[in-house]
Amino acid sequence: MNERLDLDTIKDEHTLEAIRARLDKDLTHSYLGDAVLGAIDGCVTTLAVVAGAVGGGFSNVVVIVLGVANLLADGFSMAVSNYQNIKSQRELVEKARREEEYEIKHIPEGEREEIREIYRRKGFEGEVLESIVNVITSDRKLWVDTMLTEELGLALEGPHPMRAALTTFGAFALFGLVPLLPFLFAGPDVSYSIVPSAIAAAAAFFGIGMLKGFVLGISRIKSGLETLFTGGAAGILAYAIGVVLRNVFGV
Repeated sequence: MNERLDLDTIKDEHTLEAIRARLDKDLTHSYLGDAVLGAIDGCVTTLAVVAGAVGGGFSNVVVIVLGVANLLADGFSMAVSNYQNIKSQRELVEKARREEEYEIKHIPEGEREEIREIYRRKGFEGEVLESIVNVITSDRKLWVDTMLTEELGLALEGPHPMRAALTTFGAFALFGLVPLLPFLFAGPDVSYSIVPSAIAAAAAFFGIGMLKGFVLGISRIKSGLETLFTGGAAGILAYAIGVVLRNVFGV
């Protein structure tokens, strides 16, 4: 029944009117992937810091200081990295655009032949092929855009660097705070906080994984369990390292 409803919905989205309306819309980028990435990394790294500090025998105050410092510093670092990555991709597209415009201006026949070869490899030939070449090369912007996407494999549209960075930082800080919350409301003895912290982090990992599964269109339960396992393993490893180092140095 659900399959039938989905098929009917897909058919409705492929009427001529629906297709035209969809193509006329401005392309918008989803920042959900940036949020999922930031959330997973925030929760994992903060849990690792907290677990390592507890395993090392540090006091509640030290755990909070290390946790908050990690939350802000690592979150900012990840946001800046995401910003620079997306900005670099945009600059690459703009550089390629300038080069294609220069080549079209100075060697138009060579660029026209490239368009012809691109569509010849797609199976077009004869008058149909020549018609396609003439249509594309009669519009300078379309011509350049076609070279960027078909020849160089570049995406013309992408996320806004600052929005992606802010989304990453916000998700990192929000979910990274989860393992730290029990320590913010506890006394000096960290032993009463580590179990609630681990439970809260586990719930966050599973929820993030389910969200990731939704974004990728895969099993939400499986994705949730995979993320829970990965995050949990990082926390256990950090705690074990803290215990080992405490024993080695006799803290």
